[in-house]
Amino acid sequence: MRNLIKIFSILSLFGFYSVEAQQVVKKDTLSGTELIMTMDSKVNAALGGIEDKCSRTTGGPSASSVRENNTDSGIVTTSKPPKIYVPSRELSNAEICRKNPRILGFKIQITTVKSNEEANEVKSYFRKRFPNLKVETDASLRPNYKILAGSYFTKQSAASDLSKIREYFKSAVAVQYRIFCSEAR
Repeated sequence: MRNLIKIFSILSLFGFYSVEAQQVVKKDTLSGTELIMTMDSKVNAALGGIEDKCSRTTGGPSASSVRENNTDSGIVTTSKPPKIYVPSRELSNAEICRKNPRILGFKIQITTVKSNEEANEVKSYFRKRFPNLKVETDASLRPNYKILAGSYFTKQSAASDLSKIREYFKSAVAVQYRIFCSEAR
């Protein structure tokens, strides 16, 4: 049994050396520096074919359409590349929200505390003073907890609430934060 294992391991070792590997020198597409890789010739040929397909450009009068022949059904289909619509005006907040439910906006960071109990106390105090603003705790910086209020599209839209909050919390500041677009003002 041991001899069989020895023979199998020696044969598998020689099997790995029989793979036809070659050194391939490629140019980096971004910086143009040379990149030297060792790979099988079949893998190099497959990568070369894929690179050729990517780098080909279509020319001539029918460049706007691609024709495919399906010989099985005898149907010739013509497909056009999708058009990208770029509006000539600035999008409204409702149009932005329809496409992106979560966007990068602003929240007011009221304070940072060391424990969850302190965070709950600050939140309840804040809710008594500002019942119309949503307040939440961000525990991503444990053991510290951030107390955040409101959701705003811009820093300017947060400015009026920020000045009112600073009367009670001197360290309040508007910070960039991921917000739900439907909640923002």
